Amino acid sequence: MSLVAIVGRPNVGKSTLFNRLTEARQSIVDDESGVTRDRIYGQVEWNGCVFSLIDTGGFVPRSAEGFEKAIREQVHVAIDEADVVLMVADVTAGVTDLDQEMARILRRSNKPVLVLGNKADNSERRYMAASLYSLGLGEVFPVSGTNGMGTGDFLDVLVSQLPADKPRQPGDRRGYIALVGRPNVGKSMLANALLGQDRSIVTDISGTTRDAIDSPVTYGGQELVLVDTAGLRKRARVAGNIEFYSVLRTERAIERCDIAVLVLDATQGLEAQDIRILKEAEKQKKGLLIAVNKWDLIEKETNTARDFEREIKGRLQTLDYVPVIFVSALTRQRVFRVLERSVRILVERARRVPTSELNEVLQKALGRHYPPSYRNRHIQIKYVTQLSTHAPVFAFFCNYPYGVSTSYTRYLERRLRESFGFEGVPISIVYRAKSKRKAE
Repeated sequence: MSLVAIVGRPNVGKSTLFNRLTEARQSIVDDESGVTRDRIYGQVEWNGCVFSLIDTGGFVPRSAEGFEKAIREQVHVAIDEADVVLMVADVTAGVTDLDQEMARILRRSNKPVLVLGNKADNSERRYMAASLYSLGLGEVFPVSGTNGMGTGDFLDVLVSQLPADKPRQPGDRRGYIALVGRPNVGKSMLANALLGQDRSIVTDISGTTRDAIDSPVTYGGQELVLVDTAGLRKRARVAGNIEFYSVLRTERAIERCDIAVLVLDATQGLEAQDIRILKEAEKQKKGLLIAVNKWDLIEKETNTARDFEREIKGRLQTLDYVPVIFVSALTRQRVFRVLERSVRILVERARRVPTSELNEVLQKALGRHYPPSYRNRHIQIKYVTQLSTHAPVFAFFCNYPYGVSTSYTRYLERRLRESFGFEGVPISIVYRAKSKRKAE
């Protein structure tokens, strides 16, 4: 999937524009400059084209202040990684020295750039956007992140400049497995152990893998592609932002894979960033597996692994269906369980359950616990069927599709997992108005 970065000096409305394009409220918006502390990812769809969008912090060149320096480095990384860059300026302020500095950096990058004159909320302000042509970056698009004015015009041009995605060939039935996780947890060493050869550079310095490497491997008759994610193109610009770079590449690897294997460092355990990675993979309906690496460094007692897994599952809450395995890439202990469990998850992800069996489970679930009423009206779930999708989606037909509570949906998901498995596979449940036509 193509990657587009939004850059510009502080307080020009980058986050407001990001929220408008992604139809979300992920970025904090405030009149105070510098509110965006880190880039935020989102997806945009326009005329059938889907691309990833990064919102970056306000760019301030040559500032010695630590926070602004970190943002400056992140902006450089975002430009390096992006396929197209959107430079946002404020039409009400005209061209500033900071805008000129940003434009010089973008010209040196040789990346396609679109200049957006933001806050062009009326005809007068749209004329004011003409001053931005002095930046020397080509056509200027007057837009308003607040009300959406002008966004369609520049989106038409943007999607025409994005590189064509390279979808898998129709006959490619291989399972793509991405090793993801925080820096320096041993992803590259684990990939090397699985492949039996050194395909990735391994050092004690975090972030040394220089690019995503696809490596075909066969396990149990199943053809797989192992994706070892990724590191650095320009180390000098990422000195303080290894974590930022890692998250950026992890996002792109998850988009490409079928199974996301979250690699943990056993000496550090599960951290907040790990949970965010899992939730992003779940959101994209990827198969999920946790591999606890460096298990050889842990002093063992009778129930060490069991207790470690319980602690992880306790923190995962609604992600407790994700299997956990313990490996050591260094000693190669149990490393092939990564492939074994991944193949199993691929099978589970492709599972199709007959409608008759689903409705037997539904009737038992209703008998144990009926859905709470909606606006004092009784909810009747008539039947359920599995939809023909690449990941498991179950449609429950009822009289009030919007009235079923989240807690009851989780109850139904638990019943489905108890009956049919789906270990490591996100399940989607949707509700539709009951039909007079019987389920097939």
